[in-house]
Amino acid sequence: MTLPFATPLADTPSMYTTGSWLYPARRRFAVVRSRRRRTALITVSAMVAAGLAAIPVTQVQAQVETDWTARFLEQYENLKTSGYFSPEGIPYHAIETMIVEAPDHGHETTSEAFSFWLWLEASYGRVTGDWEPFNDAWETMETWIIPTQDIQPTNGNYNPGDPASYAPEFNNPNQYPSPLDFDVPVGQDPIANELAQAYGSPNVYGMHWLMDVDNVYGFGRCGDGVDAPAMINTYQRGPQESVFETIPHPSCERFNFGGPNGYLDLFIDDENGYARQWRYTNAPDADARAVQAAYWALTWATQQGNQGQISANVANAAKMGDWLRYSFFDKYFKQIGNCVGPNTCPAGSGKNSAHYLLSWYYAWGGGLDASWAFRIGSSHMHQGYQNPMAAWALAGNVPQLTPLSPSGASDWQTSLDRQLEFYQWLQSPQGGIAGGATNSWDGQYGQPPAGTPTFYGMFYDEDPVFHDPPSNQWFGFQVWSLQRVAEYLYVTGDSRAQDILDNWVPWAISNTIINPDGTFQVPSEMSWSGAPDTWNPSNPGNNSGLSVTVVERGEDVGVASGLARTLMWYAAATGDTAAHDMALDLIEGLYAQMGPAGVTTVETREDFDRLNDPVFVPPGFSGTMPNGDQIVQGATFDSIRSFYHDDPDWPQVEAYIEGTGPAPTFEIHRFWAQSDIALAFGDYAMLFGEEPTITPPTSEPPTSEPPTSEPPTSEPPTSEPPTTEPPTGDCTVDYNNINDWGAGFQGQVFITNNSNTTINGWELGWTFPSSAQITQLWNGEYNQSGPNVTVENAPWNGTINPNQTIEFGFLGAPGGGADPTAFTLNGNACSVG
Repeated sequence: MTLPFATPLADTPSMYTTGSWLYPARRRFAVVRSRRRRTALITVSAMVAAGLAAIPVTQVQAQVETDWTARFLEQYENLKTSGYFSPEGIPYHAIETMIVEAPDHGHETTSEAFSFWLWLEASYGRVTGDWEPFNDAWETMETWIIPTQDIQPTNGNYNPGDPASYAPEFNNPNQYPSPLDFDVPVGQDPIANELAQAYGSPNVYGMHWLMDVDNVYGFGRCGDGVDAPAMINTYQRGPQESVFETIPHPSCERFNFGGPNGYLDLFIDDENGYARQWRYTNAPDADARAVQAAYWALTWATQQGNQGQISANVANAAKMGDWLRYSFFDKYFKQIGNCVGPNTCPAGSGKNSAHYLLSWYYAWGGGLDASWAFRIGSSHMHQGYQNPMAAWALAGNVPQLTPLSPSGASDWQTSLDRQLEFYQWLQSPQGGIAGGATNSWDGQYGQPPAGTPTFYGMFYDEDPVFHDPPSNQWFGFQVWSLQRVAEYLYVTGDSRAQDILDNWVPWAISNTIINPDGTFQVPSEMSWSGAPDTWNPSNPGNNSGLSVTVVERGEDVGVASGLARTLMWYAAATGDTAAHDMALDLIEGLYAQMGPAGVTTVETREDFDRLNDPVFVPPGFSGTMPNGDQIVQGATFDSIRSFYHDDPDWPQVEAYIEGTGPAPTFEIHRFWAQSDIALAFGDYAMLFGEEPTITPPTSEPPTSEPPTSEPPTSEPPTSEPPTTEPPTGDCTVDYNNINDWGAGFQGQVFITNNSNTTINGWELGWTFPSSAQITQLWNGEYNQSGPNVTVENAPWNGTINPNQTIEFGFLGAPGGGADPTAFTLNGNACSVG
């Protein structure tokens, strides 16, 4: 059923909508706006046409009783009936094909598209109770974009003590191929053995980021030239390599195409010779988004009593999250912090090579003819890839998503804390979040300029990884990332997340224009100056030397939907009126532009003159693409992709290139953006119901349980430390009744250790001044006798370090009572926050 409130929900290198590289104290109060609303209720016959005939008519009518639920289903049907999927059931990057973005053809796809698809089907399951599409999406992902055993065959020969051979990165494509240096020390991989033991296989369970769904290039599924879809790759040659300068190549290198060594010697100089091999690259934000989607699917299916229908794939999401920890490690498992000099930066051991952030990629591969394998992490971290929502779910807070490996949950808890610090460190005084950090300056453990600020010893990087265009220029990375923070705030009430969003939201609102006719201008591109302060966890700076300016706005429908979703989750968590109103304006503006295949605007591609950009081919290299296009010095983007000349949109592009016509224009239906639009419609219906109202604590109760995260029903694999008592008065308790609907209420409690002594094991006590009884509690274990309550720590949160705050939550009944005013921690009185 549709609820008036939600209960506690790689990317990939993605598309840049101007055509170049990107990689795309809580308060509640009533907000009531009177607006003229369009009627978009769909009929039962329309539901049948959408494939919902098996659902009882009365249930269908209940499910579409709100405008925004109907609009979600309308957009969902657009996605299922308008050419977004291949015959194999794989989502294309876009309906159109003449696209040059991170995918350089519209009928390629990315792990990002799969992750949005999973999220779309999770929302569909919430609305309809039908979870078969969610399972189908996961199984399609496993079949096609997670490499199967036959195309990652030699993982069993991987040596965690020698994970990979070092090759420096360079800033420009013409500095490649990069020589392998077998003398540079590399660290040890600390998670390979526990992952193989936990899941009974050494095969990596993660998505490869890029697939040629229609086999347009002709490489074939694993470089065989025949089977499709085909695993492919592009970017390999430094931060200045734009999409217009790439040479696509197969992920399985069988030497069937390219030159005598296939494509390997375009990128790597191996003095020992070249071997036939397979290799894949994971985009961590996509896998994290898949986990995030699985969390919401589990939450909503559990509300319906349908969790058993998706339990197997929820377990697969936990498995994916466990393997995703490879993104936590330096590329060559070197120690984190002040890592300067490939030979002098020490090789890591244990977890000292982990930065615990979602980095730009991890990669793995091995021999096709010989028994060897490699794995690498990434030294470069971008704010746009972080996902505290997924980290929280994987950190043991949701039993069904708790990783099986011994250290998985604790690593994700560390990652959650580190990610929130990362946002704090990168936040400008205006509110925008700056680029990121690197543990390997210039990709070769170089020496950064004097005065470069650091984050846990890693160097500030304004534009991590890619410079053409700058990787933190696109506003879409802001909304993708901050939407996850807003969800995390909604689910947990974490004050760290609220502080970040309290600064970011007004900045985003002030830079967004809603026109009188309902159209909008959302931020598109930003420019940055200065740098943040060096991070000090105990005394963060104010980043007075860092500044951001929005330099361009546009009508990007994906960015608009992402911004709307960020604002609405923030509004639902805090009661912020301005955020709610702008979110509603944006989704109404999007719906007003709905067409038969979704929502688009006209895009002008002046950058298509770069189709004549040369692609660097090293002297002495000569080869061909599968269709015979020549890979030689002087080759261009266009000359090695002559199949584009048969594209229906080619004539306007050709005229522009030849100077006889204007810049070409397109209406592009990108799958990720259209899915996000549907999700925005569905989120609004779920969070605010039919009327645009934020329910105050004194309003009528919802028809089901209030917003809450799924409380753990089992314990993650950690041990409980011995109990010690804090000094008297050296603790603070902040008790919050965050939602009260009369018949019940939701409580949230924060405990802060103000002393200089670590608390190992805690028991909090209080007395209700009313007849309230706790009915459910998470992140702890409770006992209640009459009005007297004691809550003991859970096995995973018994330690409270000096100046650290932990929290737990609960449901109680009845509501409407006064809050307790006195608390004891291990028998000693605490101050009340």
